[in-house]
Amino acid sequence: MTAEAVEIRNALGRLRRATGLPVAFGGLVEAGPRQVRITELDGTTTSALRALTVTSGNGLGGKAVALARPCQVTDYSASRRISHEYDGPVAAEGLRSVVAVPVVVGRRVHAVLYGALRTARPLGDRTLDAAVEAAREVARALLVREEARETLAAVRAEARGPFGAARDEQVRQAHAALRALAPRIADPVVRAELLDACALLTARPAPGVRLAPREVDVLACVATGATNAAAAARLGVTAETVKGYLRSAMRKLGAATRGEAVVAARRAGWLP
Repeated sequence: MTAEAVEIRNALGRLRRATGLPVAFGGLVEAGPRQVRITELDGTTTSALRALTVTSGNGLGGKAVALARPCQVTDYSASRRISHEYDGPVAAEGLRSVVAVPVVVGRRVHAVLYGALRTARPLGDRTLDAAVEAAREVARALLVREEARETLAAVRAEARGPFGAARDEQVRQAHAALRALAPRIADPVVRAELLDACALLTARPAPGVRLAPREVDVLACVATGATNAAAAARLGVTAETVKGYLRSAMRKLGAATRGEAVVAARRAGWLP
C-alpha cells in the first residue's frame, strides 16, 4: 500500500468517527485521463465498490473531480443532478445518500473521499463540514510529502555536485528546509529519507557534543539568518520554545552568542 493510500484510509476512519456515517470509501486520481480508482473501503459489506474506476464528470465522484468541489445527493439512484454509470455497484452496497469531496492540492484534484448512508435523507452541514475537513487534512499531508520529495531531490543533486563557497548558502537553506519538514512527515520511511539527506550535507557529528533533534532544527534555521519568530513559524512552535532550544544548544556548545553557536555546531559536524 502506498503512503498516499494510507493517508486516504486514515482519513476515512476519521470521517466515520466524526460524522457517524456507516460507510466511507475513496481513492486516488490516476494519471492520464482523470479518473478515480476506489481502493480504500471503510464500513462496506460487499466488494462492489472495490477497484471501481470513476471517470471525471461521471457519477457523483466524477462530478466532484470535474468541478473540484464537494458534491452530494440525497438519493443516488433517483438523483437528476448526476449521471448514472455506477448505479449498479452503488445499489449493490445499498447506498442512498452520498457525499463526494475532492482532495485538492494546488489546483489539481489528487483524490476523492466519499461518505454515505443507506437511507435517503439529507446529510446536513455538519457531515459536509467534517468531510471537507478530512479532505483538507489529506491535502495538507500530500502537500508536505510533495515539498519533502522536491527538497530531497534538490539536496541529492547538491550532494552529488562540487560544494564551492558560492553554493554554501544554498546548501544551508536546503538543510534547514529538510530539518523543518521532517517532523511534519507521518510516514517514517519518507522522514528517514529526509534525515538521511540532511546527513549528506554535514560532516559526521563529533562524539563530544550531543544535540537534541529540535536543537539542531533551531540552529539550522538560525544558520540561514532566521529570527526566533521566523524559526518558530517554520518549525511550527512558539518563539519562546525556539529560545529555549537555542539556549540549551548554546550551553552544550559553549557558545555565548547565536553566531558562535552556529560556528561551533558546524565545527562539531551538526550543520553544513
